[in-house]
Amino acid sequence: YPPWPGKIVSPPKDLKKPRGKKCFFVKFFGTEDHAWIKVEQLKPYHPHKEEMIKINKGKRFQQAVDAVEEYLKKAKGKDQVRIFTNLCSCFYLASSMEPITKRLKIIEEDTGSTSIQAADSTAINGSITPTDKRIGFLGLGLMGSGVVSNLLKMGHVVTVWNRTAEKVQSKCDLFIQEGARLGRTPAEVVSMCDITFSCVSDPKAARDLVLGPSGVLQGIRPGKCYVEMSTVDPETTIELAQVITSRGGRFLEAPVSGSQQLSNDGMLVIVAAGDRSVYEDCSSCFQAMGKTSFFIGEAGNAARMMLILNMVQGSFMATIAEGLTLAQATGQSQQTFLDILCQGQMASTFVDQKCQNILQGNFKPDYYLKHIQKDLRLAISMGDSVNHPTPMAAAANEVYKRAKALDQSDNDMSAVYRAYIH
Repeated sequence: YPPWPGKIVSPPKDLKKPRGKKCFFVKFFGTEDHAWIKVEQLKPYHPHKEEMIKINKGKRFQQAVDAVEEYLKKAKGKDQVRIFTNLCSCFYLASSMEPITKRLKIIEEDTGSTSIQAADSTAINGSITPTDKRIGFLGLGLMGSGVVSNLLKMGHVVTVWNRTAEKVQSKCDLFIQEGARLGRTPAEVVSMCDITFSCVSDPKAARDLVLGPSGVLQGIRPGKCYVEMSTVDPETTIELAQVITSRGGRFLEAPVSGSQQLSNDGMLVIVAAGDRSVYEDCSSCFQAMGKTSFFIGEAGNAARMMLILNMVQGSFMATIAEGLTLAQATGQSQQTFLDILCQGQMASTFVDQKCQNILQGNFKPDYYLKHIQKDLRLAISMGDSVNHPTPMAAAANEVYKRAKALDQSDNDMSAVYRAYIH
């Protein structure tokens, strides 16, 4: 690998230092990537600067070097500067840790779940090592399109298909220009590919995709892998797992937590369950599409976990909308409410973005309102199946149903706000 600019930072408390030789935790300039680097790979920056620039002519490297020089100007020469030989140039800086977006780490938890932090080398050469397996992807909606784009960017061979081709023709054309292939039916995609992912809107769509005419099941042969990324109920997941494996196929569920923007950025959180070997085979794909992934056991578990996560998120969004409208009704500034909220313990990118959308009247979908209401409905049903009360989710669900009645289904989930003002 070529040298690359970076600075030594303090690792997060929950990230253990690798055993063996002494190393430092580094953030790379020009990226948001971090890695542990052995101390023997460090060299002084200025004595090696010209040598490294001669070796690396790439635009990204030069931009990173420019960032180094800009950083030095601001630091006024106070910081000790080092270079990672054959990896990156680095400034020694005792500073607070910046957010980790992509890192290589596997964690075995007491619960038996496994977390694979996205392992990529974008800090080095802007790419990961893609699997040599042929990848299929069914469903090019808000989430699926971003996933496919990142799979292609990272060098995967991808064949795509979508139920409503006319709605995404421009996306298909763009993906084809980027090297994707176009499948005529789900069965054809599965028969052409080693691993096929699907990401559709709801349980009915997921079932139809597998069991319908020219569906996935018709293309399944022994050894073929099918990965269900849709957020559905556990019963649907288990049914699909059974029919896929009955044909000799291998099944994994891998619903994602995130939004269209996070999908586009390759920053989804993937929650997987089912065939562990498929999870491992999907490693480079998960690295391309997400910042981290979790494997949590047998098929059905990921569906359960994702419904719980989305239940909490949907209920929280409805509460935020309720707070904003109550502030307005009592003569308080909604912007001041948001400013105070974002300085407290509940501060988050999610809160800030959704509230800003509401205040600006911008409800362009990042996560469809109809989908979060579907997730709430499924979570409530799941609670009923185990005799567990979900009164908060039930209340939020009614608010979203009212928003749907006000024709907000295809707007962003933050449009639940409109249920309070009509």
